[in-house]
Amino acid sequence: MSDATFPSGPWTGFYNYSQRPGKHRMDLGLTFANGRICGEGNDDIGRFVIRGGYETKSRECYWTKTYVGGHDVFYHGFGEDHGIWGTWEIPGDNHGGFRIWPKAQGEDEGTRETEEEEVPCDAVAGAAV
Repeated sequence: MSDATFPSGPWTGFYNYSQRPGKHRMDLGLTFANGRICGEGNDDIGRFVIRGGYETKSRECYWTKTYVGGHDVFYHGFGEDHGIWGTWEIPGDNHGGFRIWPKAQGEDEGTRETEEEEVPCDAVAGAAV
């Protein structure tokens, strides 16, 4: 079960890096369960899947974003009350920063309580993107 720092569901945010100035939007569907992160999403590069982990006590998280038919990007971040921020890296190639947050952020607490039941990461891992 996730804590309030890592709610499962739809997330949005951006990444940035110096070779392409500005904020590059990304939309994600994330599941946080039993210390594992999984999900999928898309950005201006293409569709991707996410696999990684998190620690509720330290609020630290890490994952690999794998573009469908493409390359991997490694993320390392820290949860806060308003989302997750941190850095990303393609070893030997590029790096930059990111910030993501739950789309439900700012909605009343009643909306969060009616979210769909969480699906375990293992069930999502076999799903087609």
